[in-house]
Amino acid sequence: MNFTGIILGIATLFIIGLGFVWVIRGERYFGLLWWPYILALGALLIVGALLLPNDWAAALLGAFGASLMWGATEFKEQSLRARLGWYPAQPRKIQPPFADIIKKWRAPHL
Repeated sequence: MNFTGIILGIATLFIIGLGFVWVIRGERYFGLLWWPYILALGALLIVGALLLPNDWAAALLGAFGASLMWGATEFKEQSLRARLGWYPAQPRKIQPPFADIIKKWRAPHL
């Protein structure tokens, strides 16, 4: 019997589940303007997964990168949820580098 698919599926489910948590906490402490950095990090992890010789590591790194890219698109919605009062908001957020430039960009949306 080959349990590779089941184990990778469970690990991917765990990574996706953690994605929900880090999006909520990330928006609370950092704010919406960090989305380009998270999107770029996710893309870099996916490219890194293409270069790994180990199938397990490549699959897990690719799943984590995809989760980060999804999370970057969720920051806008999470910001709205916090403004509506569905989630606690923190008024003092850590501003990213080049925040004044990023404010002019439209956040991605799925």
